[in-house]
Amino acid sequence: MTKRKICVVVASRANYGRVKYLMKAIQADPRLELQLIVGASTLLQRFGPAIDVIKRDGFQPLRSIYYVIEGETLATQAKSTGLGIVELATAFEDLAPDMVVTVADRFETMATAVAASYLNICLVHLQGGEVSGNIDDRVRHAITKLADLHFVSSERSRERVISMGEEPSYVFSYGCPSMDVLLQDDLSISNEIMAGYLGAGKPVDWSKPYILMVQHPVTTSYGQGFAEVSATLEAVNRFPDLQKVVLWPNVDAGSDDVSKGIRHFRERHFDAPIYYHKNFSPEDYARVLNNAVCCVGNSSSFIREGSFLGVPAVLVGDRQQGREHGPNIVFADYDTDVITRRIGEQLDAGRYPRSPLFGRGDAGSRIAGALAEIDPRAVRKRALP
Repeated sequence: MTKRKICVVVASRANYGRVKYLMKAIQADPRLELQLIVGASTLLQRFGPAIDVIKRDGFQPLRSIYYVIEGETLATQAKSTGLGIVELATAFEDLAPDMVVTVADRFETMATAVAASYLNICLVHLQGGEVSGNIDDRVRHAITKLADLHFVSSERSRERVISMGEEPSYVFSYGCPSMDVLLQDDLSISNEIMAGYLGAGKPVDWSKPYILMVQHPVTTSYGQGFAEVSATLEAVNRFPDLQKVVLWPNVDAGSDDVSKGIRHFRERHFDAPIYYHKNFSPEDYARVLNNAVCCVGNSSSFIREGSFLGVPAVLVGDRQQGREHGPNIVFADYDTDVITRRIGEQLDAGRYPRSPLFGRGDAGSRIAGALAEIDPRAVRKRALP
């Protein structure tokens, strides 16, 4: 029996956590063959690098592609997208996959979608149909119109994709595969489990309470990242009795401004109980998130995994504006006093009821089953003249 070749492109540390258990399910299905391409920031030391985690998990990439142009400006983000299209088109032509899987709403996702579409390869999009702030909205909806198969994270997202004119029989609400990570392991945390992670600042005693902060740049407010992250850092620093774990931002335009803000704060508050980390494995990030007394920043993981786990979170700014969320979320502007009040309220609230809004932890196997059963030629035929 000829196996169906499913090419998954992993181009950021966040997206690896989104598709890891889908990739495991593809490997486990005798009808499917996994083709893995890694690229962009997954290969860069200053963002982790995620490639080390991917290889430790037993995945062997068929292609490793560098296509992030240094600078993290609006122009370099656009150019990185173009370079990604060029490099991925070559890889797809060589590997000849039956389907290409792309995730969410990033510029790397757009590059994957354009390259696959122009090569007439069936494009599979995860996490379409959602609404949020930033340029992500435009990118996500553009990819929806390029994609052939849609695996969305919620019923409301499915309705939105169908309202955009997509064929209902090719839109599946199976939940987000990132939820699968949360069911695969014991999510308790300890100093022994986390001993392998080195960071900067004051080391964390994982047996004691801590705040988790993850704040990324916002493309639509490019140039303001320094001030935005500084407001959040000043707020979390007003809780001196709590440890803080701060992750470095992603590679989007404005990343340098956010990183500069973090470094500037670190130098001015060297003795603060804050530990700065680049990256965790998907499972260990789930531990860090699950055991935080409060999460602060603008990471979508606070909405997805955080809602599933019931972890209190304060979303700062408009990066996630309009996104579906569970009861664990409160919002704050880029105002230190407001952020401080919201953190206090969430600390008082404690854990929230778990929400199955984004799935129940079985999305990977369900998506892999659908990829094995749906004929990609029939799906693509509807999009061809």
